[in-house]
Order: sequence, then C-alpha cells, then structure tokens
Amino acid sequence: MRAQQVPDAVKFAPIPVHSIYRPLQANGTADDALASGRVVPGSYGMAARATKRWRIAFLFPHLKDPYWVGCSYGVISEARRLGVAADILPATGYDDLAGQLRKMDQAIEARYDAIVISPINMTFNMASIAKARAAGIPVFELANDSRSDDLVIKVTTSLRGMGLEATRWVIRDAQQRGLKSINVALLPGPSGAGWVKGEVDGSRIAAQSAPIKVNILDIRYGDSDFNGQAKLATELLAKNGSKLDYIIGCTGCAPPAYVSLQRAGLQDKIRLVAFDLTGDIAHMIRKKEIYAAVDTKGVSQARVAINAAVNMLEGRSKELPHTILINLGMVDYQNYADYPFDTSIAPDGYKALLSYDPGSN
Repeated sequence: MRAQQVPDAVKFAPIPVHSIYRPLQANGTADDALASGRVVPGSYGMAARATKRWRIAFLFPHLKDPYWVGCSYGVISEARRLGVAADILPATGYDDLAGQLRKMDQAIEARYDAIVISPINMTFNMASIAKARAAGIPVFELANDSRSDDLVIKVTTSLRGMGLEATRWVIRDAQQRGLKSINVALLPGPSGAGWVKGEVDGSRIAAQSAPIKVNILDIRYGDSDFNGQAKLATELLAKNGSKLDYIIGCTGCAPPAYVSLQRAGLQDKIRLVAFDLTGDIAHMIRKKEIYAAVDTKGVSQARVAINAAVNMLEGRSKELPHTILINLGMVDYQNYADYPFDTSIAPDGYKALLSYDPGSN
C-alpha cells in the first residue's frame, strides 16, 4: 500500500448519540436495550491518540456496496489519526456466514487486541463472539445487530427506527399528495440480518399507526448485491407494479430497484425511498431518482466503534455503555443542499482499503 492511498486523518465534530447502560434485557437487540436500559443522550467526541500500536480487526459482511466502503473509510482514516493498526477482514456477502466465522477464528488466532464485528446474523455469530471473549479478546459490534451478551459495546443505531422513519416519510409524502390509501413494497435485504428485521418491524409499526391506510403488499428478501436485487425488484414489479405507490429498499436494494423501475416504465408512478444512505443514493436523491433516505451515518458509526475500542484498550473508560446508538438523520431533495454528508459517506473517489499500519505508512 502506498502512503498516499491512505485517507487523511479527519477532525470531526462530536457525534450525537444515545448511550444505553445496564441493567437491561438479556440477549436483546439494540432496540430492546433502548426500551429496557438507562438511556443517556449526549455526544461522542474524538479519542486522544493511542499510546501504543494497538491491533484491531474489523469483520465486515462484505465490501460490495457503498455502505461498507464508507465504513472502511471511517475505520482507516481514524486508525491513521489514532495511530493504531486496523485490518478489515470481509466475508463475501450475507450468504457467507461460514466465511465470517473463519475470519473470526483467524482474528482470534492472530491475537488481535480487539475485534469489531458486523455480524451477518443476529444469533449465528454468538458462539464465535463468546469464543473470542474466552480467549481474552474484547469484541465490539458495528452497525449490524446481535443478541450476544459477550460484546463489550454495541455501536449501531435504532434499526427499527430505520423502518419507522422511512415509512413515516412515505406517509407524509402521500398525505401531501392527497392520497388516502397507499400500497408499499419492501426490499429490506437478506433475511436473518439484524438490520433487516429492524427495517421490516419499523415499517410495519409505522404502517399500523398511520393516519392513512398503508398496505404492505410484498416483502422480498435477498443479499444486497446489485444483480440479485435487480432480479428481486423485477419480480416484484411483475407481480405488483400496477398496484404500487412506493418501494422502500436497503442501501444495496434501492439503486438496482430504480433500474428495474426504468425498464418497466414505472419510475414516474412508483416513488423509491431508501432505508439508509450511501454516496450512490445521495446522488440519486439529487437527480430525484430516489425521493428520500434515512441516514444511519455509517462513517460516524465506524468512527465511534474504533474510538470506543481504543478508549477501552487505553483504560480511559470508566462505566462502559452496553450500546451506543448513533442518532438517525433523514435526507431528501428539500434539505439535500445543506445536508452534512461527511458524517455519513466516504468522499467521492475513495476506494476501500483493507488495512492500515502506522509502522509501515
């Protein structure tokens, strides 16, 4: 790796968060923690530079879409600022649980000082997290939720909130258009992933409590690769295209859904909304191809995760929260010009890097 490829260290403003402290529900989700724990609103600021070259492994589900590229940027730029070594060990997708379990075994064997995992599944990763803890390696969670109680800190956002906010935007938009009833379809991503369950649960809650009739006609699950999601969207439109008013899709789902809408000639009939934000989705909002996106602030989540790991390793933390929820944002064409995208997505042109070592850069 050439030194000039490494992104510059960035000074970032304190990140608005809600920290959740024990006691709380055992083996629960982040939203369960929000409902049962002691919730303290505040912000998470930049940690001081580390006093030694800590080695931290990051287990991503893949690097196939811009969301995880943004997380890579947050991790690598912060590793440079903090003076720690970071290695991103991606699986090949949400259908590669075995690959992620192997990566965890490799990280344990390599004796990293800490591991940050973005679990492929809410429960299937729990045994490997417990294995790392038994080996004396602290494990943090980034973005994707888990029911493991062996994690040191979860750094995520309200996954149910993603569905709530996206669907509430759809409902407000429909009301502004004078619609009394709407038909919606969901392309939430791979079944079994924690964020997918949150999206669907939140959408259903928002639909049930809406002031207008909201019918969720179809939900189609699948890995968030472009071609697979385009196929799902095409099948969805073949069955329900004449009835639909809105489609809500995940970061890897919404852009290919627009291609399918164009091919079907339905891009002016069906409005597309995203459960989360990436650089690609931001550009599509600017062009009015996607109408709005919830923002889970992937770059900010990655920054908080690596800062929390360094603070713990340095012994700076006193009472550790169980969960740190990054506050959600919402972007549409109306606030696009003033939106702080640098908290959420990688700079244009950034190519995902898998490692940084202060001793060789």
